[in-house]
Amino acid sequence: MKTAEENKLSKKVGIYGKEFGGQYIPETLMTELEKVEKAFKECKTDEKFQAQLHDLLINYANRPSLLYYAKNMTKDLGGAKIYLKREDLNHTGAHKINNVIGQALLAKKLGKKRLIAETGAGQHGVATATIAALMGMESEIFMGKKDTERQRLNVYRMELLGAKVHPVTTGSMVLKDAVNATLQEWASRSEDTYYVMGSAVGPYPFPAIVKYFQSVISKEAKEQLQEKEHKLPDMVVACVGGGSNAIGSFANFIDDPSVQLVGVEAAGKGVDTDQTAATIERGSEGIFHGMKSLFLQNNDGQIDKVYSISAGLDYPGVGPEHAALAEMKRAQYVGITDDEAVDAFEYIAKEEGIVAAIESCHAVAYVRKIAPKMRKDQIIICTLSGRGDKDVASIAKYRGVQIDD
Repeated sequence: MKTAEENKLSKKVGIYGKEFGGQYIPETLMTELEKVEKAFKECKTDEKFQAQLHDLLINYANRPSLLYYAKNMTKDLGGAKIYLKREDLNHTGAHKINNVIGQALLAKKLGKKRLIAETGAGQHGVATATIAALMGMESEIFMGKKDTERQRLNVYRMELLGAKVHPVTTGSMVLKDAVNATLQEWASRSEDTYYVMGSAVGPYPFPAIVKYFQSVISKEAKEQLQEKEHKLPDMVVACVGGGSNAIGSFANFIDDPSVQLVGVEAAGKGVDTDQTAATIERGSEGIFHGMKSLFLQNNDGQIDKVYSISAGLDYPGVGPEHAALAEMKRAQYVGITDDEAVDAFEYIAKEEGIVAAIESCHAVAYVRKIAPKMRKDQIIICTLSGRGDKDVASIAKYRGVQIDD
């Protein structure tokens, strides 16, 4: 296996900022990564690939998603004008489908017949199972046992779609352990299998692939706001776990310095407690899951246990481009607690009639804080990464109401 320094210096491949990213994986997977990288580069200029991608995004995923003016929130908060990028309206109910369509087409291009994926809240697993069913491929999903229990609806959806779901019982039995298990499976059976990475993490080129396919969010949002307001937003806000919806929301605004980018992390019980997932605020540099980035680690450099009410944000690291954006101060990252996110879950339901995913409600909670401090002629775009059907039972339980058996 190549050392970290050899990987960094030999190709300078996939480096974000000064040193985040790279490829820190067993030699057995290097050949597969090279094949994936080659196919990814080719797909960007492959007219047939682009036509298939475009067709599926429009006619299957239901794009473009709405850029919705949240007039009730805007009036209630009394500050900036608020627009919501409605990824919750996509087929399968989240932004995950954008990336999965693209990667499944890549897998087909590589001649793979089997898709595997990790999932936390279940939305990426559902999207992967959905596209596997559509394309006649096998699918197997790895999900932490704790997450299978708090997201039972999505487990059933995956199985209904024909996927085999593996509850992961190692480690803390959450998202990071699901990623470990999926990487191990890929290393043991790469000849017919493609790993559909769900977040903007992992060894290069996965962070670049996920950004490319999720950048449709900000491409659309930028065009839609120009049509509605004839200007750029002043701020773009999105929740961040590994960071797929956030990097997609930021992508086409990164080169617009007037647009403030804000990633909202899961602070759990509080940024200053040991029950948090606020990686950028609390983390340090390390190497994990094939990349160099920021991670929550103990004094011995071991990955710490993390906590969030949100299974989708319950990850001890962050994608390398987010680490670089924070390092360069191009984006700001803030923490929102469970209590604040649950309040926002209820708030957006009552104000706008939208049941949004608890992950997205971390971003909504920050908008509730910041919008009143901004001028009425300023504009915020907040990405709703998914819908909240999957969270209703757990939020009810959080409020002391039992609605399932």
